[in-house]
Amino acid sequence: EKGFGFLTQNNGGADVFVHFRAIASEGFKTLTEGQKVSFDVEQGQK
Repeated sequence: EKGFGFLTQNNGGADVFVHFRAIASEGFKTLTEGQKVSFDVEQGQK
């Protein structure tokens, strides 16, 4: 809905900001609450 959100890490680390442009998927890029995903953390400009 907003185009961004936060991922919760299984290791207890800080939540990670994610923007819809970072989702590697064809078509409509969306995640649902509780959905399991794999991700790499990268430092951005902010």
